[in-house]
Amino acid sequence: MTHALFTRSAAVQAAFDNGTPIIALESTIITHGMPYPQNLEMARKVEAIVRENGATPATIVVLDGVLWVGLEDPQLEKLAQTKGAAKLSRADMAVCMASGKTGATTVAATMIAANLAGISVFATGGIGGVHRGAEDSFDISADLQELAQTAVTVVAAGPKAILDVPKTLEVLETLGVPVIAYGQDVVPAFWSAQSKHKAPLRLDSATEIARAHQMRGALGLLGGQLIANPIPKDAEIPNADMMPVIERALQDAITHGITAKSVTPYLLQRVYELTEGRSLSANIALVLNNAALAAKIACELTKNPA
Repeated sequence: MTHALFTRSAAVQAAFDNGTPIIALESTIITHGMPYPQNLEMARKVEAIVRENGATPATIVVLDGVLWVGLEDPQLEKLAQTKGAAKLSRADMAVCMASGKTGATTVAATMIAANLAGISVFATGGIGGVHRGAEDSFDISADLQELAQTAVTVVAAGPKAILDVPKTLEVLETLGVPVIAYGQDVVPAFWSAQSKHKAPLRLDSATEIARAHQMRGALGLLGGQLIANPIPKDAEIPNADMMPVIERALQDAITHGITAKSVTPYLLQRVYELTEGRSLSANIALVLNNAALAAKIACELTKNPA
């Protein structure tokens, strides 16, 4: 169905009409986060995991100026092979749509579209945040401000480990965003289940997370909540192994003058090279894990509406 501002896929429209749970999924992880064909395989697996856990997947992207909430498989395959798609956040999403161009949605843009389309839960890999050296570059992801103002529960494996995680957590605290570790007392470090950073909050079930989402709405609080879901133990790369790799990738980015929106895709690609593909396997595992938890949360919200 075509809305004034977006188009729902047939499956998403049917779920919306029936009141069944829907999970928003971003598209930059497809266009900028993984190479083809692994990105297509991952996207199909994520959608399948969402369905297996009782919800309908809604991958969000702007195609030729049209904001799509949910994709048919041929669209997904075409997106996975698209070169040069813009990387959309709050600042440039409207311009991309108005100009009839194609762009993949970051966490911030996906949250905006999800909220617009009436979707309360969003599964991703990791959120953006404060980049290392931000005291000089002021490079801070719009994802953090979006979490503070858009009422969507975001399930991620914590902030991306390539970031300045302590500063990211400080900014989230300042913005009043609840950072809730799922089933543990520390914030997961993306590719690693554990970190040295104590979690501000902890919840142990999808039911509790759904209730917290509903209570925020009842209290009239702006913004969403970040659910930090640790990568499964059998898929993680321990922190001790990852930190030297991340430091090397960061130094390489500086050496090559990589800045702004190019930083994250460059670092992810460099980490992939330095780990000989191990980081990609971990990335896929954590995204699937996040999608499963997000679907369970959405089912609880539908089962027990506020």
